[in-house]
Amino acid sequence: MIRVSHLHKSFRVHRREAGWLEAARSLWRRDYRVIEAVKDVSFTIEKGEIVGFLGPNGAGKTTTMKMLAGLLHPTSGEITVGGFVPFEQKPEFKKMMSLVMGQKSQLIWDIPPMETFLVNKAIYDIDDRAFRQTLEELTELLDLAPLLDKPTRSLSLGQRMRCELAAALLHRPQVLFLDEPTIGLDVHTQENVRRFIVDYNREHETTILLTSHYMGDVAALCDRVMIINYGRLIYDGELSVLTEKLAPYKRLEVRFSRVPDMDWGEYGEVAEIEEGTVVLRVAREKAAGTAARLLERFDVRDINIEDPPLEEVITRAFQEERV
Repeated sequence: MIRVSHLHKSFRVHRREAGWLEAARSLWRRDYRVIEAVKDVSFTIEKGEIVGFLGPNGAGKTTTMKMLAGLLHPTSGEITVGGFVPFEQKPEFKKMMSLVMGQKSQLIWDIPPMETFLVNKAIYDIDDRAFRQTLEELTELLDLAPLLDKPTRSLSLGQRMRCELAAALLHRPQVLFLDEPTIGLDVHTQENVRRFIVDYNREHETTILLTSHYMGDVAALCDRVMIINYGRLIYDGELSVLTEKLAPYKRLEVRFSRVPDMDWGEYGEVAEIEEGTVVLRVAREKAAGTAARLLERFDVRDINIEDPPLEEVITRAFQEERV
């Protein structure tokens, strides 16, 4: 559904020193530098996949998304989305994709969401029957009934985000680009949005590319992730494989009535010791055996074995040149 080959995007940016003399000088003579936002990126995404696209701020995620959506022209390289070249901006391409940016709104601020939906109906030339059917489905899935007739400016961020998703999906796109769709939302609303995305993908086999700084989004939605840093793609594969590769250990959280006073180094690397709790990093293959030894030797109230937090794994990935 999506094919990207040797994609490159650079920007020519004006620069000057601070001060009024430099400001005056720049009126006649400007200095520029070239910023390479995306460097030789290649990947493919199949129909129906949900793929996480991760990277620190300034890594090139949003620039890549905008090129995939046809908002930016690549400096070099090739892109096809559903068989279309995005920057050609053909009407058929616009009808088969949608872009939702958590920090940008497509809802019209001073009118109710329903009015924006009707505008989109006209733009995408959706027939009445299909519009009613899709709107009913989205209203039920996203619990929009109480929101449709309220002015957009009066809605909370979470309510607006649900309406943004509905507006983007009214024409039933085959490809959905989600750029920080849960930014600023409370935990409950984040969970509702994630559940909706999973259900919608399962029902319609929509291809979804997701960027997010919330690792809860990634863990809940994506089996496959791509990681970009300094404009280069440094990992493309299964999330579980990334975790095993960059964090070849388990976390053992052991709770006691009172933590024994001893050297815990013989059991693993000490991550933290708090009142009543010891957290150890233990090699994956030794985790079960270490837990058994602890249970045999000490009066343990509770023990938990788990993978390291996804945030820790992704942070390590950001620090690598190539994973």
